[in-house]
Amino acid sequence: MRIFKSFLLLAFCLPTWYCFAQLPEGFVYVESVIPNIQYDLRYAGSNNFVGEPIDGYEREVVILTQAATSALKKVQDELNGFGLSIIIYDSYRPQQSVDHFIRWARDLDDKMMKPRFYPDVEKRNLFKEEYIASRSGHSRGSTLDISIVDLKTCESLDMGSPFDFFGKESWVANTALSVVQRSNRALLQSIMKKYGFRNYAKEWWHFTLNSEPFPKTYFNFPVR
Repeated sequence: MRIFKSFLLLAFCLPTWYCFAQLPEGFVYVESVIPNIQYDLRYAGSNNFVGEPIDGYEREVVILTQAATSALKKVQDELNGFGLSIIIYDSYRPQQSVDHFIRWARDLDDKMMKPRFYPDVEKRNLFKEEYIASRSGHSRGSTLDISIVDLKTCESLDMGSPFDFFGKESWVANTALSVVQRSNRALLQSIMKKYGFRNYAKEWWHFTLNSEPFPKTYFNFPVR
């Protein structure tokens, strides 16, 4: 998990442009705008529902559109005032990564990660139940998967289900939660809505900028 390493990265990587690849116009590295952002990019490693690094994730860096990053900075600034921080699990996702998900979903014999990530959903139904799709809003650059971290404990707030858990437990409307879990989800949902993001009903962690600048463009440049 890459938490609390942002300042070290900046210290050893000056100037910033020297450390990162050239991005398409309208995209930025989130750390260049929000230096204290936390992240744990699950698809760059094997801690995900596929169980291996996903095509297109060549480095553990967070990329979003400038518009989404500017809105996210407002979220981060407000949370910092309460000793909290956003943690990003995924941001921009190239189409080649989505294609990797599709190949995996069609291999019905590969159920290695089922007990952890989709115990009550049949793999053949992942498309039907809209947990996997042939195109993802992430590829448009203004969608991200996040939670909230307590800066004192370095622990993510309890949201009632893990990131990328496929099932009703992760639905935004789920009420089978403790008081603390409901409060944590309400905080995440309300602050993201306040700064211009909309949620996805089946994933408490998934948000898209309402005024996304590329609503019909699905990009395929690698994360590097």
